[in-house]
Amino acid sequence: MNRTTTALLAALEALLVVAIGVGIALVPLTILWAAHFGLSIEWFVFWRAAVDVWLLGNGVDLTVQLGPDVAAAVGLPGADAPFSLTLAPLGFAVVTVLLGVLTGRRAAETPHLWVGVVSAVAVYALMATLATFSALGDTVTPSALQGTLVPTLIYGSGVLFGAERARVRHDLVLKHNSGHENTGERLDPVSLGIRDRYRRLQQTTRAVISGALRGGAAAGAAIMAVSAVAFFVLIVLNYATIIGLYEAIQAGILGGATITFAQLALVPNLVIWTMAWFVGPGIAVGVGTNVSPAGAMLGPIPGLPILGVLPQGTPAWGFLGLLVPILIGFIAAVIVRQLLDRPGMPERSALQHVLSGLGMGVVAGVILGLLAWWSSGSIGPGRLSDIGPDPLLVGALAAAEIGVAAAIGMLVGAKVTVPRVRTRRPRATVKPRGR
Repeated sequence: MNRTTTALLAALEALLVVAIGVGIALVPLTILWAAHFGLSIEWFVFWRAAVDVWLLGNGVDLTVQLGPDVAAAVGLPGADAPFSLTLAPLGFAVVTVLLGVLTGRRAAETPHLWVGVVSAVAVYALMATLATFSALGDTVTPSALQGTLVPTLIYGSGVLFGAERARVRHDLVLKHNSGHENTGERLDPVSLGIRDRYRRLQQTTRAVISGALRGGAAAGAAIMAVSAVAFFVLIVLNYATIIGLYEAIQAGILGGATITFAQLALVPNLVIWTMAWFVGPGIAVGVGTNVSPAGAMLGPIPGLPILGVLPQGTPAWGFLGLLVPILIGFIAAVIVRQLLDRPGMPERSALQHVLSGLGMGVVAGVILGLLAWWSSGSIGPGRLSDIGPDPLLVGALAAAEIGVAAAIGMLVGAKVTVPRVRTRRPRATVKPRGR
């Protein structure tokens, strides 16, 4: 496969990713246009609405200016003035990243990896820019700069991750087949520079940094996994309440489908909000409200049935939720300590173990704080301008809880026996690359 073919195929895939992202919102809106409005409204209105939803889901801020009649019907203070929509339904971003990973993986299967990566990201940026300018209107106005950059960064991160992951797997297979350690190391200059600087550090320093990065990332991922399971359990336990809220809205078939679609797009946000509850700060569902292990202070909330999972009053055992990040931090540190104590690894002092554990807390705190920041925002004027967790509080408390627990786990980890799990070796087959 030559460079031109690689570039064209990557560009076509980027075009399809944009079409899929916009189409997720455009298809139900087009059905609504035909079934409910009888084709009486210009279809381009629904196109702009679909692009607005897609841009918002990819982290682009929207500025809304309601007309006098609509603002009066809303009945919220400040509805007649321009306000911002910044709460991103992260389901769109998740789809973008996953499709980007597939694009990067396919680019890595060709001899011209960077040609495919650059072509895909450049075409995606062009299409995102065109879509953003096509959605500009008097009522809803997306940020032109964000519309060009933010979706492209999200897609580009997925492409780079997929390409790098596929490249590393291919190099591991080559190394396994040849039996030589230096086989397949085809790193770019930036990666080579980072690796060389890392190797210049003392071996114990590298062990501390490696333990902090691995343990912190693992602890953050484990907390998110527990939060996802807990959110699913809440849906099951509050199923009757959710159905009752659906019936109270009386939105009809099309309205109910639209609400369900919106809730599915918000599932990643809700999982992150569950994580914020476990960490401690909880979430705001409007200005002056808070839902945390200490109790729930709620006023009128947005009319989404899925919010029926929110607890009411003060949970009898809510404080037990705070043990989740602490236990996960401790367990992650014990496992990392076992990995670092393998034969051939350098001896480390108690201070270095503590620093590695505290580093785990910092890494996990940064990850969870960024997720909290990404999942929160504004969905309207007045009291609806504050929805979601406080990212600084989530990051700081997560770093403190996980860091202290991980430091203790690193100190006592040598005395704890962890069952070893055998990892699968790379397969002894190499996928042929195109020419």
